[in-house]
Amino acid sequence: MAQIDDYLNNNRQYANKQGVHSAIYPGPKPIRPAKRLAVVACMDARLDVEDLLGLETGDAHIIRNAGGVVSDDVIRCLIISHHLLDTNQIMLIHHTRCGMLAFTDDLLKTGLEGDAKAGQILSSATGRTFVSPQMSVATPAAFHAFRGPIEPVDAPRDQTNTERLSWDVRRSMSAIMNHPWIPTSGSGAVTVRGFIYDVDTGRLEEVTYPGPMGSFG
Repeated sequence: MAQIDDYLNNNRQYANKQGVHSAIYPGPKPIRPAKRLAVVACMDARLDVEDLLGLETGDAHIIRNAGGVVSDDVIRCLIISHHLLDTNQIMLIHHTRCGMLAFTDDLLKTGLEGDAKAGQILSSATGRTFVSPQMSVATPAAFHAFRGPIEPVDAPRDQTNTERLSWDVRRSMSAIMNHPWIPTSGSGAVTVRGFIYDVDTGRLEEVTYPGPMGSFG
């Protein structure tokens, strides 16, 4: 069984422009992931999870959404992945320059409902005209914006936004590791590790856990 450290070695090769992933169709594969790995990652177009980890078709479950957020649906997927399809390693991957740093849930909801000031702030943050539907709806219940002060979309990496990313990685790890249906001890234990991917270098950097998860305000 390949371990997560092997994928980090693959990532170092990838960042040095020596990727190990092959895009060629390999033929039929079993339903169970060969590396017993599940990856939760952001949907950002600059992340090619198979490439940056050196994974091949059939190696891993890859679950993606805006921010790589551990939502109820991600938990659902991880439970199925582990208990029915035998995965026992989980990697969480956030990344620098993430759009989830550029808004708050309340700001986006208020803008979508038609508040002009919120729309102006969102336009400024994203560099595009924010067009509001001017309607209030019940779903989604949350957008899961990252905790902390907002910044422009695609802002260069600095200590503040790196810390914000680390906070969310730790909260995501905590949400998984403390779920009663995802075991982290005993014979069926799952390994959970979290990372920040630097879109400017191609490198993964591990986030320590436990640690700070952010504060209000």
